[in-house]
Amino acid sequence: MGTVIAPTPVETSSETQTLALAALLGKILRREARVGVIGLGYVGLPLAVDLARVGFFVTGFDLDRERTDQANSGRSYIADVDDRALRQQIDTGRFHATDDFSELSDLDTVSICVPTPLSKTKEPDLSYIIQAVQAVAGHLHRGQLIILESTTYPGTTEEIVLPMLERSSLTVGEDFFLAFSPERVDPGNATFQTCNMPKVVGGITPRCNSAASALYGLCTGRVVEVSSARTAEMVKLLENTFRNVNIALANEMALLCRKFDLDVWEIIEAARSKPFGFMPFYPGPGLGGHCIPIDPVYLTWKARANGFEPRLIEVAQQINNHMPHHVVDRIAVALNDFGKPLRGSRVHILGVAYKRDVADVRESPALDIMHLLAERKAQLSYSDPFVPRLAEPGFDFTSESLEMVREKDCVVVVTDHSGFDYPVIVRNSPVIVDTRNALAGFTDDKIYQL
Repeated sequence: MGTVIAPTPVETSSETQTLALAALLGKILRREARVGVIGLGYVGLPLAVDLARVGFFVTGFDLDRERTDQANSGRSYIADVDDRALRQQIDTGRFHATDDFSELSDLDTVSICVPTPLSKTKEPDLSYIIQAVQAVAGHLHRGQLIILESTTYPGTTEEIVLPMLERSSLTVGEDFFLAFSPERVDPGNATFQTCNMPKVVGGITPRCNSAASALYGLCTGRVVEVSSARTAEMVKLLENTFRNVNIALANEMALLCRKFDLDVWEIIEAARSKPFGFMPFYPGPGLGGHCIPIDPVYLTWKARANGFEPRLIEVAQQINNHMPHHVVDRIAVALNDFGKPLRGSRVHILGVAYKRDVADVRESPALDIMHLLAERKAQLSYSDPFVPRLAEPGFDFTSESLEMVREKDCVVVVTDHSGFDYPVIVRNSPVIVDTRNALAGFTDDKIYQL
């Protein structure tokens, strides 16, 4: 289906249906709709602030009282939302945060932006979605629009969310409206944010599409409608599986180039000069973050449940999951070349966040590398200006000054933060393993590439 800016006209089979949708669309287009966002994390808070910015009165919901108090005080805990933008919406009265879910009764639209992690058995954990939908269902009323944004497997909106909402006497597409619109947040990306990111929308019915498109069309400027919620769910999984698989190819090329004594970074840079048919992806120490390592697991789980073996996706995951082991092997080689065993050596990690210039350590490959090093009895430390303390299962470290690298046996660049003084690091480090090509241009023999 095409790209829309305004609500799509809908045919209705009864006057009641026409009035329910017309009333909601009128409120949205006049900015009179009262809007709610459940989950004030890296997706929900930017969305809430942008909806308030374009004129809606927005209520943000979160179970974490400390988080809601901080938001209400105008202190942003999300890097992509600055304090000034948050305070501006609070001062105008267009945004407030609460942990009181009874306020859902007063809202015309509700966007659900809660986490969808993996369980300990590496299966989809929808508990946060279910908890949020239960709260919504308890306050569902006629003319309300519900939009799920949390990344999940195809069928979740229709098979899990819809039956919970239809336990009331209300009917989807007639009395209330339900859609899926995947979040596309890229933390730390200064170019593409919620306000200018195209928004994919898939409704349970065409009327649901119209309602969700009307709302998001006002805060993003561009809405891409698809034929169903299930289609929209699959769009998000395709986007992130695409990255996962192509990063796996880059990682396998790095391993192969190591065997051939070739520089994979030089090869990629030369290949990207081709003006068509090639898109550069880069190798690294493994995958991290809230999406790329997790979303393909949602897809493969659902695929296997339907009797399909997604072999390419699973192989890509295996390659990416192996990269922390490869990094540890490179550390062992580097230390051995300088006459030191890995056991007992002081190994210093540069960057524990999952990507450059963010504070997020979720699924960070640095954690896997550190666990593997700990198993081999290395003495660990780290530096990360964005993560002053690392308190994770098995670890409780404080970030050290870069001056301390001179006291280590090996320094490992895992996350290439732009604020690191790489010339100083190279000058003071005895041996370095660079997993990000952060030291391109340096020719010291003590630098070991991925």
